[in-house]
Amino acid sequence: MTATDALVRPEPAITEHFDVLIVGAGISGVGGAYHLSTQRPGTSFVVLEGLDSFGGTWWMHRYPGIRSDSDLHTFGYRFKPWVGAPIATAEEILKYMGDVIEENDLARHIRYNHRIASARWSSEDNRWTIDATDTATGEARRFTAGFLWMCQGYYRHSEGYTPEWPDMDKFEGQIVHPQTWPEDLDYKGKNVLVIGSGATTATVVPAIAADCAHVTVLQRSPTYFIPGRNRNDLAETLRELDIDEAWIHEIVRRKILHDQAIFTRRTFEEPEVVRRELIAGVRQFLGPDYDIETHFTPKYRPWQQRVAFVPDGDIFKGIASGKASMVTDEIDCFTPRGILLKSGEELQADIIVTATGFNLSVMGDIQFQIDGKPLDFADTVTYRGMMFTGVPNMLWVFGYFRASWTLRADLLADFVCRLLNHMDAKCAKRVDVTLRPEDKDMELLPWMDSNNFNPGYLMRSMHLLPKRGDKPEWQHTQDYWREKDEIPAIDLDGPEFIYS
Repeated sequence: MTATDALVRPEPAITEHFDVLIVGAGISGVGGAYHLSTQRPGTSFVVLEGLDSFGGTWWMHRYPGIRSDSDLHTFGYRFKPWVGAPIATAEEILKYMGDVIEENDLARHIRYNHRIASARWSSEDNRWTIDATDTATGEARRFTAGFLWMCQGYYRHSEGYTPEWPDMDKFEGQIVHPQTWPEDLDYKGKNVLVIGSGATTATVVPAIAADCAHVTVLQRSPTYFIPGRNRNDLAETLRELDIDEAWIHEIVRRKILHDQAIFTRRTFEEPEVVRRELIAGVRQFLGPDYDIETHFTPKYRPWQQRVAFVPDGDIFKGIASGKASMVTDEIDCFTPRGILLKSGEELQADIIVTATGFNLSVMGDIQFQIDGKPLDFADTVTYRGMMFTGVPNMLWVFGYFRASWTLRADLLADFVCRLLNHMDAKCAKRVDVTLRPEDKDMELLPWMDSNNFNPGYLMRSMHLLPKRGDKPEWQHTQDYWREKDEIPAIDLDGPEFIYS
């Protein structure tokens, strides 16, 4: 917050204090509220959400066909069985989250339309001061909290990422980003060009193809997909046997996670075999004569970027039917009628959809201060991707790339509750993480190893993120199958934790 901001910003009439303040009412924040209310029922807490309802991504994104690209048996919370198809629509996910809020009386803890501007830590008071604006009324709101739980997600809601291509202003049609899809967009009978080939494209194209004259997908390079039926046979068999849904939920989750662990390990140990298997899955839908080599054979290792599940192969069915087509090339410039490719071909379109990703938002673009000094998270070192050196009484939820986000949200919620209990037992008001003596000469590296995982949104923002070390304690390993055992076993009296 600048000096000008401080002069302009109205002073709030009152300040409310809570033991814990949760930022965000998306999948992580709602889960955190549940765990806090059940594991620490005497704790006072509030959830501040910038949007006008819960759900985060699933509330904000309104593009056609929006759905999960993770199975809901593991993307759902561990404490509430998922009883629908594995891949779910945004509407189904919001209903599920709404049931969690209603069943556990969480609504009274959530404040919507609260956009946070700043968070300031005071060592003198051992508390955070959070300044926000109620966007519905324009009124200033101030909160203090002993512990700050960052569940705000990891991308900027207000705008998606669209590269600056030459002559975009010359295009006479409409350019749309899926993240800000206009409710009144009329694509019926029109030629639509979708730039990008990730999970969003795999969702949008089959949802609109039947109504369009034609949909063309333009990609710079191919992406891996896993086509399969949107059904879990094990779950359905157990239901036929009249097994309790809570048992089904646990059994199916364990089976899925077991299979995912094997698949992930194979992508490192036998990447070429896995590559052939994934490509063969696409070929089953497109046939032997389709140019799979050009359009569906990525140059990177499987799981070096996220692999999207395609329910019932719907995007491939659209290509096979002729309603959609793939073009693999690079953009030279926009033209009044469409896009000129570097190969010299022009792709004509009435509407261009830039499904080109999003902008990473580090800590929700909130201005942080520690004892009056601005905090740059790039100057900190991460502790297991959830806490940071020099930042007291705060935890950040950042999920998994190769497994469902919610798995880590649940794990970290348990950790927060255990940490708060431990602080109570020690009569401590503050906890810091710090490098141990054996870590002092540790090499500090970028947040994520690009050889491990390298999507564009992460690589573009690496300079904003905390540093990692070369030891598991000082990095986000992205390995659920290790962390499910390691995080619950963390020694809270280890030398990396300082209490006061």
